[in-house]
Amino acid sequence: MNISISPEFEQFVNSKIEAGEYCSAGEMVNDALRLLAERDELRQIRIRKLNQEIQLGLDQVERGDVVSAEESKARIDKLFKSIESHHD
Repeated sequence: MNISISPEFEQFVNSKIEAGEYCSAGEMVNDALRLLAERDELRQIRIRKLNQEIQLGLDQVERGDVVSAEESKARIDKLFKSIESHHD
């Protein structure tokens, strides 16, 4: 496989090889691709977790397990007061 990269990235790759961090451009590309795959996997995990949290909230609404806007505001105000008192 042949790839083309910008001169800036080529300089970056060469500097990493010269610094002894990688033995070759191929080794560095493999490491970069491994990191990209890990990032993508973490993104998918976060999306699944977010979807689970959304579903949990929807299930709570369906069961009627909700609080009024006034109660939510009161809880938030109480939380902020607690946080402020710990910083004084």
